[in-house]
Amino acid sequence: MNNVLITIFTPSYNRSHLLPRLYASICAQSFTDFEWLIVDDGSQDDTEDVVQSFVEEGRLDIRYIKQKNGGKHRAINRGVKAAKGELFFIVDSDDLLPEHALAVISEYYKTIVDEKDFGGVSGLDEYLDGEIVGSGLPQSIIDSTSVDIRMKYHVKGDLSEVFRTSVMKEFPFPEIEDERFCPEVLIWNRIATKYKLRYINQAIYTVEYQEGGLTDNIVKIRMKSPVASMMCYAEMSRLDIPFVQKMKAAINYWRFRMCASKQTEKPSLSALWSWVIPIAWLIHKKDATKIVNN
Repeated sequence: MNNVLITIFTPSYNRSHLLPRLYASICAQSFTDFEWLIVDDGSQDDTEDVVQSFVEEGRLDIRYIKQKNGGKHRAINRGVKAAKGELFFIVDSDDLLPEHALAVISEYYKTIVDEKDFGGVSGLDEYLDGEIVGSGLPQSIIDSTSVDIRMKYHVKGDLSEVFRTSVMKEFPFPEIEDERFCPEVLIWNRIATKYKLRYINQAIYTVEYQEGGLTDNIVKIRMKSPVASMMCYAEMSRLDIPFVQKMKAAINYWRFRMCASKQTEKPSLSALWSWVIPIAWLIHKKDATKIVNN
């Protein structure tokens, strides 16, 4: 196996029309020590043919894997197992990379490569017009866990984490039968119990939120995968975070528990949080009504 520094990993499902834009942005990178690994999560469009056309151009080191549809988290697990890169960078099929993204990642990774308590690096997201998503960082570099970057430094908005592949192997996504979604923050929070990241106040990722994507339908998606959602919020309630954040996690735990069947084995939550059930029930009813009306 010929190793590279970075595996750009793209999980894709019926997004063949968007892949050429991402491909162009990867071809434009000023840094070249990378591979592009695509896991096709059971697409029914011409994704395979589109990727094959990229391969035939011979401009990039591209590998393509097709699997039965099982959700992004299963695609990530498959990608982590197959990755040749020392770093694992998830780049969704509907997004793209700024020209110097990989060069910036490489530059800052070199500064922590020998420090084993670092799980990788992270940068900012930007919109297509260059505007930063969220607040940005309060300083140029912050060494922090993914939990503290939100709770201690109060950074808002999506960030792009680039983890060591070995860390991703250490913390795989749980694959729950009959569920096709698992919140990424569940794994990022688990990683934060052991590793910090070097956060940089530069954009390394360009987003365009698509209608009908995960972000657009997140409540409905969580309702259909209640066990993973409960697992995420139960663990969040036990983190060293402010009380109000623990309370929100407990409310969301019960909110999505109400979507699970009686026969389903459920992650546990401290009985001390039972008092939030009425609040969760009201939100659950609102969710259900909104979905019916839509």
